[in-house]
Amino acid sequence: MSAPSQQAGKEFHPPWLVFWVAFAVRVLYLTLAHTYRFRPYDDHMLFGEEMGRVARALATGYGFSDPFRGHTGPTAWVGPLFPLLLAGVFKLCGVFSPLSAWLILTLNSLFSALTTLTIWEIAARCFNLNVAGWSAWIWALYPAAMQYAVRWVWDTSLTTFLFSWVLVLALRLRSDETPRRWATFGVLWGLTGLSNPALLIFLPACGLWVLAGSPKRPLSGVILAAVFFTVCLGPWTWRNWRVFHHFVPARGNFGAELYLGNGPGSTGLLMEYDHPIQAPDQLRLYTAMGEIAYSKMRGERAMTSMRSDPDRLVKNTLKRVFFFWAGVPHPVSRTEWVEYARSLNFIFGSVCGLLGLTLALRQKAPAAWLFAWAFLLLPLVYYGVAAHARFRHPLEPLIVILGVYLFQSAELTKTGRNRKLRELGT
Repeated sequence: MSAPSQQAGKEFHPPWLVFWVAFAVRVLYLTLAHTYRFRPYDDHMLFGEEMGRVARALATGYGFSDPFRGHTGPTAWVGPLFPLLLAGVFKLCGVFSPLSAWLILTLNSLFSALTTLTIWEIAARCFNLNVAGWSAWIWALYPAAMQYAVRWVWDTSLTTFLFSWVLVLALRLRSDETPRRWATFGVLWGLTGLSNPALLIFLPACGLWVLAGSPKRPLSGVILAAVFFTVCLGPWTWRNWRVFHHFVPARGNFGAELYLGNGPGSTGLLMEYDHPIQAPDQLRLYTAMGEIAYSKMRGERAMTSMRSDPDRLVKNTLKRVFFFWAGVPHPVSRTEWVEYARSLNFIFGSVCGLLGLTLALRQKAPAAWLFAWAFLLLPLVYYGVAAHARFRHPLEPLIVILGVYLFQSAELTKTGRNRKLRELGT
């Protein structure tokens, strides 16, 4: 097996061809398949759901508010980065217009295509150029890797790109520390927190891993990263304090989500029927109480339900663990084979990624423990609250890399065994 390309001071130049192919394939698909044509059902609810509603409020002068139907007041239900981006698109191309849909999905496609470059560098630094090439091309052309870019008006593709870029910066810092890299590291983590705060659970482990492998361990670099992280995330936290008069560091809906996953009658799936976006009674309650009070009330009821039936809590948590790695079941449809194929594809990816991670740990590959902490920590919030296929997407660049590494190692082992047999035969 060729040696890993992790070398101090080494520059990596990923093949831009894979990026352009990935971007072109995604844009052509969303254009020719008309995935940007969202039905105007329920006042354009299919156009980004909460993200779309908040973006409309921003674009029409109501501020960061109104995540559901009507004017429900200020919100921190979702992170601000993607709604702000979508609001800018609405300003340029019209609120909920087909052109806006095409443009935001094209931007999603850009983020997804750029992820091929981060995948290439991660694999090149930790394994070898062969793994890097195969991993980047699989991400570029594999349909499952592009589905959230070409169909979902959500932060999924943006968050995945930011998180993969964080991993690249962590690897670069381990090989060569500079003030600029520390500053970029802080900015990237700040933007990740503004996109999907759930990923911040990995920040301490990532920072400690960088410091553990640093020969200098410069306090100045850590302080610089912390300053830039605070500069990115701080204004949003301050806005929430000004608006809600409560400390809301990133999002204000955890209690509500906790109830939807663990309230009375919960079965391990999200109780969407009791969500303000679907339940009129809950929407009225949310509007009357305000987001913070409503979320606190729902959170307290969730805790009461969890304490009263710990066995159900354990069963639901185990189900969510399974759903995270095996896929959330869909309602039975006329094309059952599509559902079976989707589930097998999802499970296959998880198994390959986990086995590849195990092999990387055994072989003491560079950054194997960093990847292990990502696999361990990123799903924890979802184990406790809800499971959805898109929640695994930020881990999927690593799943692709580790899967390719697994199969390449198996092929090289087989080749080496055959060579030895031939030598013995002669």
